Order: sequence, then C-alpha cells, then structure tokens
Amino acid sequence: MEIGTGLLVLALVLAALLVWRLWPSRRRLSPLGQEMLRWVMVLAIALGIYSFGENLVEPFRTTQTVNTSQGVIELPREADGHYYLTAKINGAQIRFVVDTGATGIVLSQNDATRVGLASDQLAYIHSANTANGVVRIAPVKLDEFDVNGIKDLNVRAYVNEGELTGSLLGMSYLRRYEKIIITRDMLRLER
Repeated sequence: MEIGTGLLVLALVLAALLVWRLWPSRRRLSPLGQEMLRWVMVLAIALGIYSFGENLVEPFRTTQTVNTSQGVIELPREADGHYYLTAKINGAQIRFVVDTGATGIVLSQNDATRVGLASDQLAYIHSANTANGVVRIAPVKLDEFDVNGIKDLNVRAYVNEGELTGSLLGMSYLRRYEKIIITRDMLRLER
C-alpha cells in the first residue's frame, strides 16, 4: 500500500474513533443504528490494522544476527515463509532470498548495478534453467561478500539477464558453512 493511501486510512480510522467518542447524539440512535455504528467502527479499525500491520510488528520482528567470532549467522523466517540474508557487496547492502534450489549466487539487474557491475559490460554467455524457463546469465566475481563481519573474497556469482525481483543466495554460498540448520522459524549457518 502506498504511503498516501495508508495515511488516508489512518486519518479515517482516527476520525471514526473521534466521532464515536465525542458525538453525543449517538445515544439518541435506535439500538439498530448504534449497532451499525459499532460495526462501522470495527471495520474501520480492522482496515487500519490490515493497512499498517507490517509496520506495527516490524519493531518486534527479529532480524539477521551474526556472531563473527563463532562464524554463525541466524536468519529468522519472514512472514512470507522465506529466509533472507543481507550482505554488503562492494559497499552496497543487498538483500538475498536464501534459495537452496539455486546452484549459485544470482544478482538481479538492479542489484548488479548497485554493486558497480555495468550491465552493458557483462557477457551473458551461460544459461540457467529456472521455474520461468531458460534465462541467460553472466558470470561475475564479487570482490567482497560481507555479512556483518563474516567476509568472503572473490566470490563467484551470476547476473540474471531476465526479470528478477530480488537476488538469490544459492548453494555455492551455503556450501561455505559446515552446518546448515533449519528449525521452524530460524535458519542457522555455522562455519
């Protein structure tokens, strides 16, 4: 939801609460009218919670934790059921979805540009089979792959020529860890 629409919904919910609290003639409504007004209030509050639900729980959500000395990364399962890892590549923060079905690290066109890889200078010489069909990919080397102090240098990756909404963290990176432990709501990587 766009911020403008969200603010409008929030303003409507607050206005409805204010009207309910300060409107003295609500007591003069018939019982049916009072019940209808209550349901309008409940629906307005439910719409507000639905609109801002993610923002309300964000401060309480656990985030990626890294213990550099032990070489441990813990990734909480997000609301969409996926695990995400944020890494700094050549100085740019990139958010990856952990994909055990992917062979390698695959950058989207947008993320490749953010890390300093010019798309017009990439050679899309390989192909990959994906759920959306065959796509061309360009092999690249990432100078530094830094996860809050756990660093890897000269990491092989690929840039996807097709439409990819985010970047993928595949098995070529996960294999760098001795243990991969997945519990109900946490993915733990141990070196």
